[in-house]
Amino acid sequence: MKASHYDVIVIGGGPAGLMTSIAASSQGARVCLVEKGNKLGRKLIISGGGRCNVTNAKELDELIKQMPGNGRFLFSALSQFNNQDIIRYFEELGVALKEEDRGRMFPVTDKAVTVANALIERIKNQGVELRLNSPVEKVLYENGHTDGVLLKSGEHLKAPCVVIAVGGCSVPQTGSTGDGYEWARDAGHTITDLYPTEVPLIAADSFIRDKSLQGLSLREVELTLYDPKKKKKVSTQEGDMIFTHFGISGPAALRLGHYVSVTQKKHGQVPLPLTIDLMPHKHLDEVAEESWRLLEEQPKKAVKNVCKGYLPDRLIPILLSMAGISEETTLSHMRKQQWREFAQLIKAFPLTITGTLSLQEAFITGGGVSVKEIDPRTMQSKLMPGLFFAGEVMDVHAHTGGYNITIAFSSGYVAGTHSAQAALEKRG
Repeated sequence: MKASHYDVIVIGGGPAGLMTSIAASSQGARVCLVEKGNKLGRKLIISGGGRCNVTNAKELDELIKQMPGNGRFLFSALSQFNNQDIIRYFEELGVALKEEDRGRMFPVTDKAVTVANALIERIKNQGVELRLNSPVEKVLYENGHTDGVLLKSGEHLKAPCVVIAVGGCSVPQTGSTGDGYEWARDAGHTITDLYPTEVPLIAADSFIRDKSLQGLSLREVELTLYDPKKKKKVSTQEGDMIFTHFGISGPAALRLGHYVSVTQKKHGQVPLPLTIDLMPHKHLDEVAEESWRLLEEQPKKAVKNVCKGYLPDRLIPILLSMAGISEETTLSHMRKQQWREFAQLIKAFPLTITGTLSLQEAFITGGGVSVKEIDPRTMQSKLMPGLFFAGEVMDVHAHTGGYNITIAFSSGYVAGTHSAQAALEKRG
């Protein structure tokens, strides 16, 4: 079978692959985008609850802080194509954006498909050849240089530059099944340990097991994870959360997923203490005094009824039980010290975290192609000329809030630009 020739082959039609293809074709390169599924942008379309949080408007230093997985590696990429560039880029494509809480940027339409369609249309307008339903068997290397790809159909696509942008192992229904790691290994790359991040947490407490809190959402709380041995704080994350039938989820809990995985990699699968501050914007003394005043204002009322409106109904009996206070107790039978212990529980409601959901159930994969073996200025392999990487296949990841897609777009832009330039130099 005769081989087809290109300058750059991009493997993967997710956000990183789409941006890579656009950037490479903008340089005048002949680009082929190869996607094993039947449509482009599948992960993009389900991101942000189907609304697609395209980036985050925060300052660069804050962006890097929100990238616990080797964020500093991305300094060079973000200096070439940062969050403000992403915002301008989409506005130039005709996709109006709006800023929501915590700097999150969404399309005004609130539809992820608006974002995906704009990128796909640009790819088609720039003459990128699309190969859908075309799973890759392997990336080809010859005489110490990248040579193209072999499709599972047996077809050989030749190119001096190949960009692997196939994602990790998370959300496999979108096509991210870890294929890229083997192709990177074939080129001599190290794949660091893979683990779930941006993932719901599993808890072992009785009120989780009996599902008495299942479905209860808490807004603007603060979650703190502790080291199992030294009892030191590992990380504190604030925001919204929800109790589930297995533990906790929601933005604040998902952000702790990275730290649970990393801490358990260090200490083994041991339980980890976690506390929920139900009123993070109030000091303990303030909580103790204002809640005591509520008792004084209604001295004959049972404490369980006094607390209604002050705390979520379903939490009240659990908090009272933990503090050793009967639900029917009234002010005259309450000791102030005992009430302070109750206030302390409001500020540090305890949970026992035993782990996270699986890598496949995580939103993002931690680990991947070692960034020590990738040139941060170009995203090119330091081991195999002509091989480039973009997005989650690398050992880079961030918290939820538009940061991971920023990594995808930024690294994709850099990989696309530099792979095209390298290929065009070879073409002469």
